Amino acid sequence: MDTYTPAEVASLLGVSPNKVRQLLREYRLMAIPGSGNGKIPVDFIQDGAVLKHLPGLLTVLKDAGFRDEEAFDWLFREDDSLPGTPVQALRDGRHTEVTRRAQALAF
Repeated sequence: MDTYTPAEVASLLGVSPNKVRQLLREYRLMAIPGSGNGKIPVDFIQDGAVLKHLPGLLTVLKDAGFRDEEAFDWLFREDDSLPGTPVQALRDGRHTEVTRRAQALAF
């Protein structure tokens, strides 16, 4: 999996590295669990911004009781019914279906 450092993400977003760390703390962006804040998946950045709808989806997963590792695994798990991964569906603009599935996991 290709990743960015927080400094690279800061440059891409046009913000300070401190702002990137704040996005990570606020669960508006996610690094690979276990990497500290050192490895942020390339897939989470699109067109010079945090992937649209990712912050909301991360909140839904957190509210559903997912730990970081579980949320990360779910985001990158192949799902033949999507098809692809939830992250790829977000990148393709299919956020409604992904969010609906994440909400259903809470029940």
